[in-house]
This record gives sequence, C-alpha cells and structure tokens, in this order.
Amino acid sequence: MTVPGKRIVVATTVAVLAAAILLLAPRTPAPYVVRTAAGRVSGVPSFDAQVVAFKGIPYAAPPVGPLRWRPPQPVAPWKGIRPADRFSASCVQQTPEQILPWTPVFMTHRSVSEDCLYLKLWTPRISAKASLPVIVFIHGGVFSSGAGSIRVYNGANLARTGLVVVTINYRVGIFGFFAYPQLTAESQHHSSGNYGLLDQIAALQWVRRNIRAFGGNPSRVTIRGQSAGAMSVEALTLSPLGVGLFDRAQADSGIGYAGMDFPSLHAAEAEGVTYAHQLGAHSLDDLRAIPAARLLASAAEPGNRFLPDIDGWILPASLASLTEQGSGSHVPLVTGWQASDWMLGSPRVHTVQEYQDLAHRLYGKRWQEFLNLYPASTPEEAEAMEALSSEDRDRTSMYLWAVLREKSGDNSQPIYTYDFDRAIPWPQHPEYGAFHSSELPYFFRNLDLMNRPCSQSIARFPMRSRPI
Repeated sequence: MTVPGKRIVVATTVAVLAAAILLLAPRTPAPYVVRTAAGRVSGVPSFDAQVVAFKGIPYAAPPVGPLRWRPPQPVAPWKGIRPADRFSASCVQQTPEQILPWTPVFMTHRSVSEDCLYLKLWTPRISAKASLPVIVFIHGGVFSSGAGSIRVYNGANLARTGLVVVTINYRVGIFGFFAYPQLTAESQHHSSGNYGLLDQIAALQWVRRNIRAFGGNPSRVTIRGQSAGAMSVEALTLSPLGVGLFDRAQADSGIGYAGMDFPSLHAAEAEGVTYAHQLGAHSLDDLRAIPAARLLASAAEPGNRFLPDIDGWILPASLASLTEQGSGSHVPLVTGWQASDWMLGSPRVHTVQEYQDLAHRLYGKRWQEFLNLYPASTPEEAEAMEALSSEDRDRTSMYLWAVLREKSGDNSQPIYTYDFDRAIPWPQHPEYGAFHSSELPYFFRNLDLMNRPCSQSIARFPMRSRPI
C-alpha cells in the first residue's frame, strides 16, 4: 500500500540529498569559460564546437562622461562569469547609407553607443598550450564609421584554419579624432585627437596580456587593416607606442606613396575650435555635457571631418617622414590594393573631353604624355583608359612606397606587395569588378554571405604576393 504523505517525504529527502551532493562535489568549469585579467568570460560554440566565439569582451572602460575624449582607461574587474554571447553596440556613428556596391554585407546597422570599446574573438582551441597564431583585424570606414561586428568580419571560418581571430571596435568620427586646445592642455603628453588610435593600441595591449588563455600565442600577433584600418596599420607600425605589440602587419587598400595626409595637431585643434563654436560650446566641460546624438548630427554637416593628427606623441611626425626615417621597418609587412579601388574616390569620365580635362588636372604640362600612354578616341575607350590608368596609378604608388620603406629601413624585415583582381561574381553589376573591400569575403572565407553565384572553392583563392 502506498502512503501519499510518506512518498512526498521520501521524494523531498532524495532531492535534498542530491542538492547536497552537487554542492559538495568539485565544480567542473564550463568548457567555454576563460579567465582574463579583469575576470572570467564565457563564449558560445559554432560549427559543432569546432570554434568558440566570444562576441563582446571589454578591453577598456566605457569612454563616457568625463572619459569622453580621454585615452582608454583599464576595465573595472568583475566577479563571476561575464557572458560574451552577443555583440556590443557599435561606436557612435551615422546610420550607413544603402549604396552599392557595399550594401548590405559590408555595412553595420547595429545599435550605437559611446560604451563601445569591446572586441570579438574566435578560437578553435581554448588552451594556454595551443600557441596558435593570432590575427587582429582593424576595420575601415574613413575613420568615421565601421565596427568589428560587421557580418563579413565574422571570424569563425578563418579561425577554423588554425588561427585565433580578433576584431575590434574603436572610437570613430567626432568621438575618436576630435582635437581641441583644452584637451591638449589636460594631456600629460600634450596630445589630443587620436583617441581611436589609442583604442587600437589598448586592444593590442589586451591581446598581449590575455590571448594565451584563448589559445593564442602573444608572440605571433599579426595586425591587419583594411582602408582606414590599413592607414591605422601604417600608423601603428610607425608609432613608438606600437613597438612590441605585434610581430607582423598587413595593410589592405590604404598605403601608398601619395597617401592621405593627416593634419598637424595645431590644424586639428583649429578645426576643433571652429566645430565647438558651431555648437555654441565655449569650454571642454560644455562639450562633454552635449549629448552624443547632437555631437554626431553636427559632425555630419558638410566641412566637418575628423582624422588622426600628427600629435608628437603617438605620431611624432608625418607618416611620410617617419617612413623615410625607417620607423616602420621593425616588422615584416604585406600591403596591396584591389583592382577597382580607384572607383572609391576617382572621378568617372563619360566622354573623351572629360577624359582629356581630367588628364590636364592630374598631370599638368605632361598631360599629352599621359594620353600617349592611355589613348582614347571614343567614350567607351575613355572610360576603359581611365579605369586602367587609375589601377596602374594605385599599383605604382604602392610600389614606390614599398621601395622607399625598404631603402629607409634596416632591411632586416621583408616587405611584399600584391594586386587583388578577383571580383566577386555579380551578374547584375559586373562593372564594379574587384571593388574596394570586395576582398574581405575571400579573406574571412565568408563568400556564402554574399548570396552570389560562386562556389566555396573560390574562398581558397590565394593572394599571390611578390617581394620587393
């Protein structure tokens, strides 16, 4: 005979004993938990646990309130296990426009916040003994947009090849590159305006301190940047603050003999003062009190653009001067361009007269020599010759820069250049060819995200590099 009351007592006793056994038993850590210098984080598996992703690990304190426009500060330690199962907000920026050929995979529509200094990490093996090579990717976006969580930057497929892959957020636009006299005065280094570069340096310092626990080798770190990220790679190789933080560098569409000139600190401060006056702000306190949305809206007005500057600390001199001095020759470097990179900024021509006028503007007294090399007598030829000459101009600029770096350095580290001309199959728009950033799905092995008629075998297409 069963007595209901006794059955309840027995069941309760069993439950209590089971709970006690669980409490007393030695705890086995979760398989995807890693201890960092600031605390433990948990990741999420992918590919049947072949790769573990940590989608949002803070590498610096949130740069909000009084920390706006200051160098990144250390992360406050935390107790327990911090989930890293979702991407953080992107750094504050304008919502990207829907424009070809970059829509939608190459743009981010994630929420934005000033609390954005997080990195993403993919690893095929969580073991301090794994000692895998590490690649840290620095996104592009004209120093005014972008994020480490853009779809095409997903590092899972690349990590499956035996790498630990890291992508980062860094402050952009007005929040990352705003120089102002009072900011310079409060800096012990008499610097302002390069907070985005300092974020990148802080992320690399985090990698040096923590990557071994995720399976990476802190002595085998490669930085790779694309577009503004490539310019960042050049700056980091030339900056004294970058020495010792990485061992190899790759720059994709951003380094050339006639590259972008960064302003002096004085010029950047003057632009900052003008911008502050537009806002009606008369002090640094006024500026830090302005809501982020208002700063962003004002920064988007024509004429307002914020770039790294030559501050005497992070960048002691112009990039060209530092290259001539051999400052960046301490690490091997690979640099290259895409065949249709020129389409990003070069004017398009549609008639022979437009083509000849462009030759006048670009080459002055030598314009006829140019037309002898790239002749055109029809509109179709004019368009084709402008495309060909622009591609050649990019390749020549890259080669001249590489020769300068080799001659200026100690020649102990090799330098390689490449030209990438494999277009993503796109029957509707073949005119874009190998456009700016179209190499990224190949690099990250994410061609399946493109919804284009190509096979995964194309993802293994090698970039043929050639030494100088």
